[in-house]
This record gives sequence, structure tokens and C-alpha cells, in this order.
Amino acid sequence: MNELLLYQEEDGFLFNSDTHYLYDFISKFSVKGDVLDVGSGCGILGLLVARDFRVNLTSIDIQKNSTFLTLQNAKINNLEVDAKQGDFLEFEFKKKFDFIISNPPYYHEDVIKSENEKLKIARYEDSLKLEEFIKKSKKLLSPRGHLIFCYDSKQIGKIFELLKAQKLAVEDVRFVHGSEKKQSHLVFIHSRLSSNSVTKILPPLIATKDGEFSEEVKKIYEKTRTYSIKCKI
Repeated sequence: MNELLLYQEEDGFLFNSDTHYLYDFISKFSVKGDVLDVGSGCGILGLLVARDFRVNLTSIDIQKNSTFLTLQNAKINNLEVDAKQGDFLEFEFKKKFDFIISNPPYYHEDVIKSENEKLKIARYEDSLKLEEFIKKSKKLLSPRGHLIFCYDSKQIGKIFELLKAQKLAVEDVRFVHGSEKKQSHLVFIHSRLSSNSVTKILPPLIATKDGEFSEEVKKIYEKTRTYSIKCKI
């Protein structure tokens, strides 16, 4: 498996361990066909999928520099992506997708915000409301298509309610904990259109043990194999 080289804008949103963990979750579901990465940033999530699965990748990000980086990162890794720049909620896509994947902004409006406009767009829920994200995703999914994303664990009730309203059944859920003693801060959701499957609660992902990465996290990093370089645009 080739290492994925990724350029990131040094004063923009920098991907973190959550993206690696989310990719590991996504990779459990035999990704194939047409895939849309919503809020692509530098492109890491979608490009990992394109590297490891046979897919037709499309990405979208509201920020021009992020779309530029997604295209450049695809090129240097010999991968293909149809990278769109624009507002996901307003953009007119020409096709439907078998998989929609996303690490969307989920910090709440009442949190003290960064003065950096790029970080505000990438981090805070008011940049892409969860309800609107789910509604638009549902419209873009092919029959029995998959929507896979991560979100704030404390919002799990709201997540289930909004997905149900759009006839998206939650098939798999996995909670992430910083350590065995910490409450979950992140949840991974695998939902599917027009599914009758019961929800499976997967074993939690524990990020650290005794101050070091857990064995599972070490294996995730061995699988993702990314190398990041900060740059200015």
C-alpha cells in the first residue's frame, strides 16, 4: 500500500486523528461505485478511499484553497478526483452517489470561535447544519446508498432522529473515547437509504492506553500511511 503524501494549508484546518479513525470505519463497508466526499479539506478522506478501493471519487469543499489542495494531492499521488468548489447545499450535482462520506463541521454555535475564517468554516456547525447536510445527502444517494460520517457523540439522539426522518436507517455505530476512563467525544455513523437492518453498536475505539496510542490505533495508522507537508497558498 503506497504512502499518501498530502499538502495542507498551514493556516487552515489541519486534519487530525479523527480522520484516520473515520477512514478505518468507512473501510469496513466494501466501498465501491460513485463516492462523494463532502467538505474534503485537503482531500485526505476521499483520497484514502480512492487509493484503497475501486471507486469514482467526487469531492466538494466551499473553500477555494481546499479544492486546489485536493486536486494537487490527487495529482501527486496518481489518483483521480472530480473536485468541486462550492456550497454543498447549493451545488447542482449531475449524478447520484453510492456512498457519501464526510467529516463535517460539528462544533456548536455557542463555542468560542477562532478568528481565523478558514477554521471557522471547517469547524463550526453553522457552516453546515446537520439537518441540512442529511437532507441534501439523502437526495443525492442512489437507491440503498450509504451515508457515513462522524459527529459529536453528545448529539447522538438528534442524529438518529434526523436520519430517521429522511428514511436513512442507522446500520452501524461506533463511539470513540480518548481513553478507557474518558467519555466518548466522537461517534461514527453508517446509515443506509431504505434499509431494514437493525442497528449494530460496534465495540468502542479507545485511542490511548497508559498514555500511548492503543494497539488498534497503531494498526490504523499503519493502514492509512499518510505523510503531511504544511504549505502556503
